[in-house]
Formats: sequence, structure tokens, C-alpha cells
Amino acid sequence: MLADRSIAFKLIFVITLSGTLIFAAVLGYNYYRSRLMLQQELENNARNLALASVYRVDTVLTSVAKVTEGVARSLESGGYTHRQLLSLLRATVRDNREIYGCCAAFEPLTPHARPYGPYFYKQGKTLVYDPEDTFQYLRQDWYQISRELGMAEWTEPYYGDNGANILMATCSVPFYETTNGTRRLKGVVASDVSLEWLTELVASIKVLKTGYAFLLSRNGTIVTHPAKDMIMNETIFSLAEARNDPGLRALGRKMIRGGTDFIPYTDITGRACWLYYAPIPSVGWTLAVVFPEAELLAQVKRLSLTGAAMGMAGILLLTVAVVFIARSITTPLYGLAQATASIAGGDFEVDLPPVRSRDEVGALTTAFQVMKGSLKEYIARLTETTAAKERIESELNIAHDIQMGLLPKNFPPFPERREFDLYALMAPAREVGGDFYDFFLVDDTHLCFVIADVSGKGVPAALFMAMSMTLIKATARQGIAPDEILCRVNGELARDNDSCMFVTTFCGLLDTETGELVYANGGHNPPLHMKRSGGISWLPTSGGVVVGAMEGITYRRERLLLEPDDSLFLYTDGVTEAMDLRDQAFSEERLERTLALLCGSGIRETVTGVMAEVGRFAEGAPQSDDITMMMVLYRG
Repeated sequence: MLADRSIAFKLIFVITLSGTLIFAAVLGYNYYRSRLMLQQELENNARNLALASVYRVDTVLTSVAKVTEGVARSLESGGYTHRQLLSLLRATVRDNREIYGCCAAFEPLTPHARPYGPYFYKQGKTLVYDPEDTFQYLRQDWYQISRELGMAEWTEPYYGDNGANILMATCSVPFYETTNGTRRLKGVVASDVSLEWLTELVASIKVLKTGYAFLLSRNGTIVTHPAKDMIMNETIFSLAEARNDPGLRALGRKMIRGGTDFIPYTDITGRACWLYYAPIPSVGWTLAVVFPEAELLAQVKRLSLTGAAMGMAGILLLTVAVVFIARSITTPLYGLAQATASIAGGDFEVDLPPVRSRDEVGALTTAFQVMKGSLKEYIARLTETTAAKERIESELNIAHDIQMGLLPKNFPPFPERREFDLYALMAPAREVGGDFYDFFLVDDTHLCFVIADVSGKGVPAALFMAMSMTLIKATARQGIAPDEILCRVNGELARDNDSCMFVTTFCGLLDTETGELVYANGGHNPPLHMKRSGGISWLPTSGGVVVGAMEGITYRRERLLLEPDDSLFLYTDGVTEAMDLRDQAFSEERLERTLALLCGSGIRETVTGVMAEVGRFAEGAPQSDDITMMMVLYRG
């Protein structure tokens, strides 16, 4: 993992990797742009080269076609004798070096007439006359196509049958005569052209070292090609079939249709190339120029390799510089890290590396020197503070045990008394709290019970709670009414109460024979009366003020007659004000609904059920206040 390596390694790795990626991106973009520009330039050059060659070929073939048309028009306009016709044909072949031979083939006047087609052709520097009186030219393509189409037409290339094995093509033009207003075919003038000059012209097209050009006829036949065995023996479609290449077949169709394009191409040797093709308008043939891709991109690749070598050298120098800088930074940091590890282990006497510069490392070393002294002093103070805190926590634990010992914990508290039952619990928010509850028999027939909540938290609240609990119990044993109990306790607590603390108190006195409850409320939450029939109601508030706030306060005495199996549920505000994670309170309404669901359960089950519901409602939120609950059941 990179996170576990040293700073020097990270610096070297990140900077070198970043430099390499940046260089690779620049080199790749440069290669891409160079290749794109070269491709565009190549396409322009290919177009110029191909079109120039097409123009040269088309010029020659067009001139041949025009001469042939001129002879045909001459035969239409003038009545030539046999001698004059021969002179015309001889002059045509002699004066046009592109024309190999010329023939005037006449349409027979009757089906059984002998063919008449005098023909002159070149043999070296000599003109040879061939009367062609036995030549069945009427079946030849050049004759039939021109006769049927009524226009000038070029044949597909072919090898002549005059023994010279010369690759030729024929341009044929029909000529007519008009007799009595009727236009009738008189014959066809044909000019043979040797394609040796065309082969030499195409072969002279050189592209780089191994590039070449080839010529296709209208049917896709290969007319010229560097591979001699393919000339007139293969078509572009036969090559596509042999190579099972649908792309080449589609390319052949585009070429013979007269299209023009510059596309990627794989030649017969499997080389990746670029191909530009263009039609020769006068004959419908197609000239294609092949550009080897490897040779085209050779200079770009050489330039890219040179740039890559220079970049790698630069990255190597950058790495060396980064290593040097990283070592100059990390060496003092390494020494500082070792010294810091010793300090972390508790050795505050270890020597830090000397400050050799005023850079960040020097400032860090100086800061560590100051920190070492401060840390040494802080740990000494922390040791003392920890000891004091532990002592306080121990004392708080003892105080907690003492406080919890003040509260009755044995339930049922009076197992021999069947006319009533009682259960209570307390959960302080801190080690010690301010809530308390108490119950005791004043005499054989009267049970006194108290629940209270001291203002504040912690030790002060616990001390005030202990004092309040003692005063209430001592006063209640005098056999006086609850309102008088609260009045006297209030006077004692309010006297010299500089801390302004107070306690909310509910005090009740139950006659265990009659079920009469006499009670007084000193600012405490009203208890709930749970009737035997299942109804739940809140005890009416008497408007009493909290106990201990000020002297001279009196409290109202209230009465309630409990039926057998009625019970009272008493609680502190830690129940109804318990908060969940969304800062919503448990509320009195939820408490009433919970008690309704627990109706019919025992008093222990009811109290613990409410505590469990408060815990579920809080959803793990910290307890903010003491929680105290008490339940008194009157059986009668």
C-alpha cells in the first residue's frame, strides 16, 4: 500500500508517475495530431497523383475516341472508293501513334454477303494491311454493342489475336447513311489501342518505396498490377472470394460504379495500406493508388521514438533530482520521527536532531523541542490531575453507594401486610442524583410515602436530597398531615438556603383500613390514579409551590378515597421529559398510553414496563435526568 511507504518514496513515485503520464499524454496527442495531419496531406497528394495519372490516360483515350469518331463522320459524309477508304485508314494509323490499328467494318447489304472490313495495324515501324474478308466481326462485342447502342463505346481489355500477344482495347463508333429520308447503319469504325503504354504509365507511378498503382476495367478485371500473373487473370471480385473478404467485394462494387474515395486497405500481401481510387471517365475504368501505411508513418514513428527517448531521459533526470530533494527533506524528518517515537514511549530526555536550516523542517524541529518541554510539564500535571480525578471518582462511587443505601430496596417492603403493596425504583443520570423516594408506617393503620426531585444535578443535589429526605421522614413520624409536613420541611430548607436549591415533593398518607388518601403536592408532577375498573386519571393539582424556595408557604391538603385494587403511579419528570435522538420528549400522553397497555399487570411489572418503554423511546440517547417511579397498590 502506498500509504505505508515513506515520504521519499511517495514523492519520487508521485512526481515521476505524474511526469510520465503528462509526457505520455503530450507524446500521444502529438503522435495523433501528426498522424491526422499526415493522413490529410496524404489524401491530398493521393488525389493529385491519381487525378494527374487519370488525366493523362483519359487524354490519350479521348483523343483516340475523337479520331475514331472523325473517321466515322467522314465515312458518313463522303462516298469513299475502296482505294480512298484504304488511304483514310492508313493515314489514321500512321498519323496517330496511340492507335495500334484501325478498321472500317461495313454492315452486309444481304444476309449472305461477304464481310467487308479493311484493317490496318502496326507491326514495328511498318503498316500492315489486313483485308479481313473472312473475319466474322459481326459477332464481336465491339461491333454489336456500338450497333445496338448507336454510340461510341470501349471494349474490355483483351489480348490481340494477331500473334503479338499485345494487351489491347478497342474504341468503336457506328456510322450511318441516309437514303430517301431513311437513316440506316452503314458500319462501325474501330480503333485498336495497345495498352503497353498504359501499363508502363501505371507502373511508373511510384509511391514511397513499395507503393504502387493498378488499373481495373469496368467489370473489375485487373488490367495492370505489379504482380504480372494477376493481369487479365483476376478480378477484384475473385480476390474478394478467395480471401473471403466482404469489405473488398463492397470496395470493388464502388470502384466499378465510378466512385472516388480514400480508405484503409489491406493488399494481397496482408499489409496495412491506404487506397485512393478514381475513375477514368472516357472508358469507365478505375485507377487505384496504394500507399503502404508503415512507410507513411515511418517518419512519425521515428519522431515519436526520438521524443520518447528524450522524454525518458528527462524523466530519469527528474527522478534523480526528486530523489536528491526528497532525501534532503526526509533525512532530518526520519531522525525527528525516531526521536518523537522515543518521546511517545515516555523518554523525554532524548535528544532531537540539530536545527541545520531555517526551512519548514527546521521550524518543525524547533517546535518539537518546545513541545517536548511543554509535554513533559503537562504529563507531570496530568499525573497529579488523574490521581485527583480518581480520588474524586472513588468518593463519588462511595457517595452513590451511600445514596442508594438511603433508599428502601426490599420489595415487598411489608410482606405481612396484605391490605396494600408497594414497589419503586430509581435510575440516576450521574453517579449521584437528586431524586428520592421513601415510605414507612406512621402507625399500624397509616402508610406514609414520598417521592421528590431536587433541583440541579450531582453532589449538591445529592446532599440536598439527603437533607430533604431526613427532614421529611423525621417530621412525618410525628403523626401530622402531609400539608403540615411540607410546611415544616419548607421552613427548615428555606432557612439559610444561600444556594437557592429546592425540591418538588409529593407526600401521601394512606389509611390502610378505609382506603382514604390524604396528600399534599409541593410543585411535583401529579400522580396517576389507576382504578380497578381500568380507568386512568390524573390527580388534580393543588397549586403547591416547590419546597425550600422561600419561607412562610402553606400547602393545601387533598383527599382521595381508594377502592380495593386501586393503585397510584408516582414519578419524577425524568420519565415524561426523557428525550430521544430527535430531541422529542416522552410526554405525559405517552406515559398514560403506556400505563393503559400495562393495566392489569402487577405493580413491579408495571413499573419495570414503563422503564423499558422509556428506554426503547430514547433509542440510545444519553439519559439527561434522574428517573424515579413508585407504585402503591391498595387491596383493602
